[in-house]
Amino acid sequence: MKQFMTFVKKEFLHIFRDPLTTAILLGLPMLMLVLFGFAITTEVKNTQVAIYDPSRDAATEAIINKLRANDYFVFKRYLNSPEEIETAFQRGEVGLVVVFSERFYENLLHTGEAQVQLITDGSDPNTATTLTTYATNIIGSYQQDLLQLSGVPYQIVPQIKLLYNPQMKGAYQFVPGVMGMVLMLICAMMTSIAIAREKEMGTMEVLLVSPMKPLVMILAKTVPYFFLSIVNLTNILLLSKFMLGLPIAGSLVWLVGISLLFIFVSLALGILISSMVNTQLVALLISGMALMVPIMLLSGMMFPVENMPWFLRAISNVIPARWYIIAVKKIMIEGLGLSSILKELAILGGMAVFFIAVSLHKFKNRLE
Repeated sequence: MKQFMTFVKKEFLHIFRDPLTTAILLGLPMLMLVLFGFAITTEVKNTQVAIYDPSRDAATEAIINKLRANDYFVFKRYLNSPEEIETAFQRGEVGLVVVFSERFYENLLHTGEAQVQLITDGSDPNTATTLTTYATNIIGSYQQDLLQLSGVPYQIVPQIKLLYNPQMKGAYQFVPGVMGMVLMLICAMMTSIAIAREKEMGTMEVLLVSPMKPLVMILAKTVPYFFLSIVNLTNILLLSKFMLGLPIAGSLVWLVGISLLFIFVSLALGILISSMVNTQLVALLISGMALMVPIMLLSGMMFPVENMPWFLRAISNVIPARWYIIAVKKIMIEGLGLSSILKELAILGGMAVFFIAVSLHKFKNRLE
């Protein structure tokens, strides 16, 4: 029994000897609980709503007030013309646009029927369905109020229009997310494990004292994996186009360009992880498990970021996959050009510079 307890004690000491491994083993479950508890929800809240209302009468005003009083919607602004509708979606300003017909209340009184159009982004079919259902129910509640007041069964007929994905194909939602998750996880794991392997084998110290500059060494480590990632990107795009039937509405050049930048960011993140750990196991835990959950839950791949609490929205800003997925949707699905993804390009470029700079600093410290 004494020998058994000795071996148990040794194993505990072996585990707690590496603080980073201990933090992952004890902290990852709590992180997953918080993320799953707050991020996973089927509710859609705080959706920005724009209104195009050419009639501006009592009925439309009453419906708008009901929308504004609801927790699911936040009134953004009135639109001055139908041409502004798609522009508002392309800029990411709104998630829903409500379009009232002309002489809405007059038609309702004279014919007993009026029409309202609900327009939303169909690239996320689940969110689009939820938003139109919420808005339809609110309009239905106003219709019930009219029935109770006048006793006349007025009919307000909502017409639903889904932009970019009228067929509500699920591939429009999950393909950009899968692209971001696969490229980031594969790239980060490849570089982090490769360098951690050299540390374990003792060859990294030999490289560090060689005449080669640390920056050249870092870039040389990423080049082979960069070309392998290009092969993965090509396969993903071919499968998305010809097997899943997802069209590339925008420029293929800019789609490939933003993808190559994202690949470099992911490789740089792997280099950063490898510079902070000494074993392949820890590198695998961080680049695999510790990155996968935030990417899946906080990048907008599965659940809209806007529905999450403010602290999770803040954390999502530092996840590269979030900005890549936004850019891919703009180019691949919405058919927008370079001007629409300048923000995402700047953020991803800044992340790449930051990751490389910190990794270079770590390598220099080891040399000293």
